[in-house]
Amino acid sequence: MIKNLIFDFGDIFINLDKKRFAKELLDLGISQESEASLPILNEYEMGLISTEEFVAFFEAKFNVPKEKLVKAWNSILLDFPKNRLKFIQELAESKKYRLFLLSNTNDLHISWIQNNVGMEFYNSFKICFEQFYLTHEIHLRKPNVDIYEFVLNENNLIAEETLFIDDTKENTVSANTLGIHTWNLIPGKEEVTELFVKKKLLF
Repeated sequence: MIKNLIFDFGDIFINLDKKRFAKELLDLGISQESEASLPILNEYEMGLISTEEFVAFFEAKFNVPKEKLVKAWNSILLDFPKNRLKFIQELAESKKYRLFLLSNTNDLHISWIQNNVGMEFYNSFKICFEQFYLTHEIHLRKPNVDIYEFVLNENNLIAEETLFIDDTKENTVSANTLGIHTWNLIPGKEEVTELFVKKKLLF
């Protein structure tokens, strides 16, 4: 029986445009997967370097001004449908499950979200969760197994009583190795609001 729900953020609650993001970076001469940029992107997402250091790296390495980098970096972020907020609010109010958020994200993205959806909206979302784990704050990153072990151990969760919802296959596969139930949600085809229909056999 599921007692704990761990949700990803991007493409679960807030919509993302990953193709546009990759294209915007390429237009600036940056490959998201290159040996030069990938380690820096991962370090920034884990909070191992500051926003200032992140921006300075791309200015020095690729001669990209801060304004253009930030615009390209935030182009991945789209809208946050209100029906998803309502869903998680109603779930929190029911008190039937312990709710957690676990997101690979960074300071620039969170700042953009707070500014664009508004702090009232953002805080009304955040308060729904018992713990709100952002990778740049806890210095761990999906799909590494240690991030799931951290969440389980910090909150005394039993893996077999826990369901993790994420749009990235490698993240759900990694979590599943610990015995955590998973839903690899497919953006555009599935909605987090359909949780109890899609995973009804677990509840």
